[in-house]
Amino acid sequence: MTAHERRTIPFEGKNGNNARMTSFTHLYKFSAPAAFYPLAGRLIPWFWGLAALFGAIGLWLGLAVAPTDFQQGEGYRIIFVHVGASWMSMFLYLIMAFWSAIGLAFNTRLSGMMAAALAPTGALFAFISLWTGALWGKPMWGTWWVWDARLTSELILLFLYIGFIALTRAIDDPRRADRAGAVLALVGVVNIPIIYFSVTWWNTLHQGASVSLTKSPSMAAVMLWGMLFCALAMWMYAIAVSLIRVRGIILERERHANWVKALLLDRAKH
Repeated sequence: MTAHERRTIPFEGKNGNNARMTSFTHLYKFSAPAAFYPLAGRLIPWFWGLAALFGAIGLWLGLAVAPTDFQQGEGYRIIFVHVGASWMSMFLYLIMAFWSAIGLAFNTRLSGMMAAALAPTGALFAFISLWTGALWGKPMWGTWWVWDARLTSELILLFLYIGFIALTRAIDDPRRADRAGAVLALVGVVNIPIIYFSVTWWNTLHQGASVSLTKSPSMAAVMLWGMLFCALAMWMYAIAVSLIRVRGIILERERHANWVKALLLDRAKH
């Protein structure tokens, strides 16, 4: 190695480290409510637009293009809502638990706000999952409800969402409420793999997964694409609604901050 190489290699490494640190700093600054609030406002219209686009494509494929199922007839079309809602109810809980863990580990204010913003939307999807499942189960099983492992664990998920919302709103101090809710959210994470694997761990009435990473889908391609587009629409909707809600939470909790006072004053002028 020449003397010139020995001089330039540390210099290049230093520049690389500086670039990574700069990128991290740019991302980290959005953990402050004052920086995240305007960013969320700019993103919301995009996610609303994507939700409308994906929803229109998914419903068109599912209701107009997909053929009638040879076993379940037209009743199977409820999967275009039911499956996506079930996925989102579980995924949003994992995201809520992730933000809760970040809040406990780093004591960031925005983390608790994000968890609080996600909980109502997750509860909504859990309720839709249970209700559409009942509508589907009545003609298929002959009853609205059975104490099936999948159904029961999904009901527990709804109760976990409701418990998180009730607990955080029952405590006046927002930081204490965030910590208490975070503990409950992290304890409840154990229910997610139970929901997902319940159809393989126990003998249940609920059918197995139609989509798997380890095997080919058990449905026609047009049905699969319709279901995936509907699920994407729900995901975009969840992001948009959660960003709207977290902006409201930020304004409520930061109402005494100078930047919020300036923002409200500017709005009053216009």
